[in-house]
Amino acid sequence: MPECLFCQIVENQIPAPRLYEDEHLIVIADKYPKAPVHVLVILREHIPSLNEVGPQHARLMAHALSVLPEVARQAGLTDGFRTIINTGPGGGQEIPHLHIHVLGGGRLPGF
Repeated sequence: MPECLFCQIVENQIPAPRLYEDEHLIVIADKYPKAPVHVLVILREHIPSLNEVGPQHARLMAHALSVLPEVARQAGLTDGFRTIINTGPGGGQEIPHLHIHVLGGGRLPGF
């Protein structure tokens, strides 16, 4: 989707240093971090939100979740990390492209 910010980052139309990447996703630092370490795991495939994930995405979602521990380790999060998927405007999603927040690097507030 040409107007999607994350699609433009995935396609290298907008520069963003990649901390990790493979054929299914990229990882970049969050521009507005909410923790000492805050990275975004962005799927290469444009899926607007978790609401649009179906059985056809099972392998992609399993892959995304399976790389989170390695992404966290590479970001220096050896003592634990938090993952967040905001879904829809009411869930705090600001960019309509499915992505996973990985946060850590200090004491995070509780819910």
